[in-house]
Amino acid sequence: MVVVSALLIGVLYVLANSLVPERHRRPFNAVMVGGAGAAYLSGGGLGGWEFAITAAITYCAYRGLTSWTFIGVAWLLHTAADVAHHLYGNPIVPFAEHSSLGCAICDPVIALWAFAGGPGIGSTTPAALVRALGLRRARHASGRGLRE
Repeated sequence: MVVVSALLIGVLYVLANSLVPERHRRPFNAVMVGGAGAAYLSGGGLGGWEFAITAAITYCAYRGLTSWTFIGVAWLLHTAADVAHHLYGNPIVPFAEHSSLGCAICDPVIALWAFAGGPGIGSTTPAALVRALGLRRARHASGRGLRE
């Protein structure tokens, strides 16, 4: 159940943010991931490492003001922090034991969307994301597909 709900939260985040006007979408998401990066600072249980991961995510969030790639990297760094907190620290939501695990499952969904350039609602279909990420099938030297 944690996996399904976490994936749904990631998809809902992407869909909601796809509605944000394009000129505001990247800066808004840079601020969001910067805030997420500081979520564990008041008691994550990993000591000084909390500051190191927060600094790295904050740097990527800042660079994300002008780069979707850095927003994606910041979400993946947050995923690593979530895994560490799930295994060795305190959960991101103190009263929800598996919240860090859920966050670690949700964050890569958002990262993939960011790596695709944060497309709007009209182009957030799975096929559009595959095209944006460049995950097309291999082509022969002739430029024709394998099964065309």
